[in-house]
Amino acid sequence: MELRQLRVFEAVVAHRTVTAAAVSLGLAPSSVSEQIRTLERSLGIELFDRAPRGMTLTPAGERLLPWSRKLLDQADQARREVVADRARLRLGALETIAATHVPAVLARLAERRPDLDVSLHTDTARDALLGGVAAGALEAALILDTAGPLGELGFHLPPAPLDYLDLKDVPLALVAAPAHPLARATTLTREDLGGQRLLVNAPACSFWLAGERLLGHDVERVRTGGVAVTRACAEQGLGIALLPDFAVHAPLTAGTLIRLPLDPPPLHLRLVWRADRETVPGLRDVLYAAAA
Repeated sequence: MELRQLRVFEAVVAHRTVTAAAVSLGLAPSSVSEQIRTLERSLGIELFDRAPRGMTLTPAGERLLPWSRKLLDQADQARREVVADRARLRLGALETIAATHVPAVLARLAERRPDLDVSLHTDTARDALLGGVAAGALEAALILDTAGPLGELGFHLPPAPLDYLDLKDVPLALVAAPAHPLARATTLTREDLGGQRLLVNAPACSFWLAGERLLGHDVERVRTGGVAVTRACAEQGLGIALLPDFAVHAPLTAGTLIRLPLDPPPLHLRLVWRADRETVPGLRDVLYAAAA
């Protein structure tokens, strides 16, 4: 059992397919497959269930995962101490919030720990960020969730002991073009929106999931794209949209969008990390900087 095999193992856990793991590692898919097969042969047991929709851990793979993380953490710590390397911390963030919420966290962290080498990794997919944290490819990640336990918004959690800290509310707004039939309404209920066209991104998107909780299945969902595209389509009167306040402040001020009188509960900006990795150098400082 070699460290390189464990790194490949964790990449496959995080990305669920050999191809995606290979891209993240900069390797050929055949090399990733061979490393996994070699690791399984050395242990005498299969670590993954292979299926057309991806690879999931067997019970043996789930038992190996925490040990893999401990061994890789110890190897990284040994390297830093031997070569007197700067402590390194990899922070992930959803692209939706990267520009609006992450720079302040990084600024506080730089002030607190100028000796810490921090790299930011953004992604449109929450699953990729949580998988990176679970696999140890990221020390922490900033995501959006709702009140309650981690994943209460309705998304999948990887098999890892994840912990989280709520940093701030992210208010949402249900918006439409000024000429929309509902624009003159003074009050609205969920039932009033039945049959309306809700502009959405992918099903795993935080705002899609928030719309599911707020509006159920009574509205027609129209796939548009990311926040900017959805906002632009709403401005053109193509439907209503549930978006974060920070993304619609300018068009609301300019009058190209109006806020519909149905107040959705806010999402929460959450910092997520592995509870069994809190001793990683710099991780506690990220928690302090984020919570400041």
